[in-house]
Amino acid sequence: MDKQRWFSPPPDGVGSPDGNGVVLRHTFTRLACLVLALVLMPGLVTGCRPAAKAPPVASSGSGPANSKVGSASSSSVNALRFESDPGIEAAKIVYDNGSAAGVLSIVESLGGGVAVFDYDLDGRLDLAFPGGGSLENRVVTGLPTRLFRQSVPGKFVSVEPVAGLGKPGRFSHGAAVADYDSDGFSDLLITGYGGVTLWRNLGDGTWQDGTVEAGLDDQNWSSSAAWGDLTGDGIADLYLAHYVNWSFENHPACEGQVGVADVCPPRRFDGLDDTLYVGLGDGRFRDASQEAGLVPQGKGLGVVLADFDRDGDSDVYVANDTVANFYYINQGDGKLVESGLASGVALDDMAGPTGSMGVAVSDFDGDGWLDLWVANYEDELTALYRNLQSGGFLHVSRKAGLGRLGTLYVGFGCVAGDFDLDGDEDVVVANGHVVHHPRNAPIRQQPLYLENGGGGQFTRQIPGGGYFDGSYLGRGLATGDLDRDGRLDLVVVESRDPATLLYGRPSPVGSRSLLIRLIGRSATRDALGAVATLVTSSGELTRSVSGGGSYLSTSDLRLHFGWRNGTEPTSLKILWPGGATSELTATDLASAPRDGAGAIVVYEPVQ
Repeated sequence: MDKQRWFSPPPDGVGSPDGNGVVLRHTFTRLACLVLALVLMPGLVTGCRPAAKAPPVASSGSGPANSKVGSASSSSVNALRFESDPGIEAAKIVYDNGSAAGVLSIVESLGGGVAVFDYDLDGRLDLAFPGGGSLENRVVTGLPTRLFRQSVPGKFVSVEPVAGLGKPGRFSHGAAVADYDSDGFSDLLITGYGGVTLWRNLGDGTWQDGTVEAGLDDQNWSSSAAWGDLTGDGIADLYLAHYVNWSFENHPACEGQVGVADVCPPRRFDGLDDTLYVGLGDGRFRDASQEAGLVPQGKGLGVVLADFDRDGDSDVYVANDTVANFYYINQGDGKLVESGLASGVALDDMAGPTGSMGVAVSDFDGDGWLDLWVANYEDELTALYRNLQSGGFLHVSRKAGLGRLGTLYVGFGCVAGDFDLDGDEDVVVANGHVVHHPRNAPIRQQPLYLENGGGGQFTRQIPGGGYFDGSYLGRGLATGDLDRDGRLDLVVVESRDPATLLYGRPSPVGSRSLLIRLIGRSATRDALGAVATLVTSSGELTRSVSGGGSYLSTSDLRLHFGWRNGTEPTSLKILWPGGATSELTATDLASAPRDGAGAIVVYEPVQ
């Protein structure tokens, strides 16, 4: 068996605080939540002391005052670098958040995301960017979605006029990708203020607006969205996270943290109900929110669908802003039971709600169970919830070393990946403020690269290349191997500044990686909800095909594994949606077909 052949790199080819600048938690509410958490799931509350702030440090405004907190070093232990490359025609992909109108609307706080996917099946990843919109003259209007095809390695060309995506739409935010009609081509859902737009990929380079035909009549303000099969019928369903009930008719004047007019916080508005659309199998959907058991009035900004309890169906986690986060356990028949408080993932380690935005799924401790990362607001810890394998989670941020980061960051995009190819997944977070006049932290903030050192510990590193030394208005974030060299790359979206492509360089000597593309038969074609484990001589590496995740963005759905020299992979175990399992040996994988990007293609076994 030629291990070098299949174990080698593929070939070339918003949370905003209240008006005082502090997220207020009323004493009675905090005590009640703490008592409930202790009664329902003892051991999940790890401490009741205030979150530790970084020590006050003078800031020039070019980065957060605590930018060197967290044992940050100038480069990672293996000299990891991220080199920026415009790679996009004219390098002018700027998300317009509407702030130029000067109306100080909460709409401008959210920003935009990105989708990383191969829409034309040529083996090269392409990019889609929601355009945002305008608030001029107190009217909400939208800008077109931008679509960039990677025509040759490293060169992205704008194709939306030819593709049919060039017309203005709603004020847009998020991009969610799935092959909802199972025709082999990935489709694109764009979320935003006033509703969603479903772009159906026709497979010939053109797209069709299929929103009305599909029955997606939702007109609420949607932020993030996630695709997945929640009913167990092999048909893609759609979960829409909704934000708050804002309009120009409900647009109060707010005084910000330093006593001047600023964007109103989410606490000034009622939350909106989320929506679950169930796929009917003929390209249409129906609203099944009530029968599924969705609870009312979240303030959703991030959502992810993954099989957290390893029972063969996808569960739902929603990152809400300033109210308790939702965790729906799937009963296997489309019924969802909200269990956030009982499971330990609704609140922080002081039993308080947080300003949650981005969310990532990762088995950070290598036990084969999916854990949760949540990027939060200023004055709050980045949350890491460890899966206890018994239906509950434990908030382990302080134990994992995340308390050393300080609490001045406003976190949005959040992705996990083995960027340094050492066998475990690290985490990258995009940061940036949402108000114009923050009291403690600067508006532009540095991104975070959190190195998984093993043993449940994370340390902030500053990879070379310069990007992680800079400060930005970070929002959307996605990952994928853009240049097909076996290393994960990043796409970062900022408000009012050009998007950035970051290529991972270099890989450590002797490190290897593997891309796996799972294709469902009885499951959705994208195998949404599948969990795959690569068995190696040094342990097991678990990855998930998750729907949604990060913030307003979609990463490449193919699974990426990396490992160091001296480690020998031996087999791949897959838990498919629906509960079927399969195991492939190294010999099986060596003879498996590859897609155009060099990813090994694994089909769900026929039942």
